[in-house]
Amino acid sequence: VGHCSLVLVTPVPSLSEGIFLFLLPRPWPLGDAACKLTMFLSECCTFSTILHITFLSLERYMAVCWPILTKTFVTRQRTKALIGCLWLGAALSATPVLLMVGVEDTPPDNAECRCTDYAATSGLMSAMMILSNLYFLVSLGILAVVYSLIGRTLMLRPPSSRRDKSHRYTVKMLGVIVLVFVLCWLPFHIGRTILSFSLGSTAEVQMDPYLLYHLTQYFNLVSFMLFYLSAAVNPLLYNLMSGRYRQAVRSLTRGLVHPRSGLGSAEGSGVRTLPPPLHHHHVNLV
Repeated sequence: VGHCSLVLVTPVPSLSEGIFLFLLPRPWPLGDAACKLTMFLSECCTFSTILHITFLSLERYMAVCWPILTKTFVTRQRTKALIGCLWLGAALSATPVLLMVGVEDTPPDNAECRCTDYAATSGLMSAMMILSNLYFLVSLGILAVVYSLIGRTLMLRPPSSRRDKSHRYTVKMLGVIVLVFVLCWLPFHIGRTILSFSLGSTAEVQMDPYLLYHLTQYFNLVSFMLFYLSAAVNPLLYNLMSGRYRQAVRSLTRGLVHPRSGLGSAEGSGVRTLPPPLHHHHVNLV
């Protein structure tokens, strides 16, 4: 699963050009509708990633701290419904992007898929930046509380009840995934926020906008590489740390090569598959 990549860079030194420009093909060959759809899908996938990793950690908290309640309320049908709701929430959150981007004539490239001047001057871009940062920061807060409570619960259990290694191993695996999530996503959010505030106060601090532009180019290069890396990290982590995941992948592969025998072996083996790797869709938050 790859990122729906929508990449942002620092602006040309004029604030009226927009705080963020998109590194997309120039001139843009696919028209205005494709431009809007590309950006929308990218933002939708980004929000969905954050929501899924948050709720996956909440599910682990319930399984460790409230096991009986979890067995009663966490069912396959409810899980499917929750996943659908998460995608719906992500899609609704990304809807403003449809109003923010479009194909504009910008010489010498003529047609460029980018944030429009309207988005920059109307405050819509700033509002979207705040929304995306809230998604990330609120998620981090929830994850910190959840894993603190999980750790406290496991530490307070008597030794006789610590035989359930599955919980501990799953929590450890998710902890690594969350850590990678933070390391790969945090630089982008920090850089984008600092950049937007710096550009907004350039006149007061009398900072050379060209110097700011070149400095942020290097920072963005590192943060974008981390984002692209995060697209492939989750499947690798699952594969390295989870025997069940490897078993499920083998069953799925056999099912694709030999559909009939693969289906039977998957049903008969009783293999419980983990949720699919999170789709780290490139943060292309505006």
